[in-house]
Amino acid sequence: MSKQFDVIVIGGGPGGYIAAIRAAQLGFNVACIDEWKNEKGGPAPGGTCTNVGCIPSKALLQSSEHFEHANKHFADHGITATGVKMDVAKMIARKDTVVKQNNDGILYLFKKNKVSFFHGRGSFVKAAEGGYEIKVAGAAEESIVGKQIIIATGSNARALPGTPFDEELVLSNDGALRVGAVPKKLGLIGSGVIGLEMGSVWRRLGAEVTILEGLPTFLGAVDEQIAKEAKKAFDKQGLKIELGVKVGEIKTGKKGVSIAYTNAKGEAQALEVDRLIVSIGRVPNTIGLNVEAVGLALDERGAIVVDADCKTNLPGVWAVGDVVRGPMLAHKAEEEGVAVAERIAGQHGHVNFNTVPWVIYTSPEIAWVGRTEQQLKADGVKYKAGTFPFLANGRARALGDTTGMVKMLADADTDEILGVHIVGPQASELISEAVVAMEFKASSEDIARICHAHPSLSEATKEAALAVDKRTLNF
Repeated sequence: MSKQFDVIVIGGGPGGYIAAIRAAQLGFNVACIDEWKNEKGGPAPGGTCTNVGCIPSKALLQSSEHFEHANKHFADHGITATGVKMDVAKMIARKDTVVKQNNDGILYLFKKNKVSFFHGRGSFVKAAEGGYEIKVAGAAEESIVGKQIIIATGSNARALPGTPFDEELVLSNDGALRVGAVPKKLGLIGSGVIGLEMGSVWRRLGAEVTILEGLPTFLGAVDEQIAKEAKKAFDKQGLKIELGVKVGEIKTGKKGVSIAYTNAKGEAQALEVDRLIVSIGRVPNTIGLNVEAVGLALDERGAIVVDADCKTNLPGVWAVGDVVRGPMLAHKAEEEGVAVAERIAGQHGHVNFNTVPWVIYTSPEIAWVGRTEQQLKADGVKYKAGTFPFLANGRARALGDTTGMVKMLADADTDEILGVHIVGPQASELISEAVVAMEFKASSEDIARICHAHPSLSEATKEAALAVDKRTLNF
């Protein structure tokens, strides 16, 4: 007889493992199925985020930033560093260690919260009495039955038509994290999060990096003023970013990769690189889920159709994270995972898309929450804007990083904060204050009147709030 569970979660990424743990905490008998494997074939839960996304990319960004500081910025502090070299193999090994620590941490949390873990691929078999039968295809095939099913199967990298990933010359985010030596010339297609972060890593280590972007504007989803400030910084660093290009034929050979394209003026161009990273977005992952067996509805993009509560068209079946609508962000998946577990328990799970923060972990970091100035103009919303540059912030001067600014947008009538946009040092941490403020419907005056530590980068947020009403303290 198949093992019976109250809740079965298919997928052990941020949405899946968080949902499983929260459901177990709420008293349910929970199983989580995940097929990620480490080099030895053992379980490696955590999904794309932990294995080939958020976590390993941050490890490489940190290593490469240390290297650049030692080579270019230590002297400003009176530190002499000569003969600084990067051992790429050791850097990659450290990244792998960080990943494994996170994998092991998830397995520990499963054990601590009494979540039954199944290592393999989960797929629907049929609707069963009191729920659904799920097949687990792993080292040994078995079937389990769950009353409630949460699908959290994530997404896969989108390949260019006619140019599949070989993870040797043409790389997805996976291959980009396993490059064994610094390429002399590196090409990237797509100037989104992955393109900018991976481009930054290898540029710092000495690669000549060219990024080709099809859109005519840089970081179109980001507030225009912030995007322009970031573009100036990247240009100064030596990242070559070409906008408005149309990529043509891509050829691979013994010497690397050749990319034919036309530039924004319509002129034919060719780019020769050692390796090419393609980061043109991601597609929902329903491969092998066998949705046809139960009639689970997908949309035209291949995403699972859900309502505002993450319910699918099937009773007792839910879906969260990259495999459904909304931003493909790990923390968005986590919020949905918690909310679904709580909804199954009869509680009122909470996810507010308007306060989901976005971060690009480059240097300078870019982070934002809420609406941009161009969105407010397009929607006809009357607003006030305040900005404050890190150039005038004492802590930023002491850090030696005064690039960028904080920008705050507030309703012209009510003063409610509508959006906060940051480019500069530790923007990924600073944005959390804005998220909390917006969740509690704070006004810009609320931020302006809160005591911030001095000296701190967060004072720039306070100064931006003050600037909304044309006031300033000029720390």
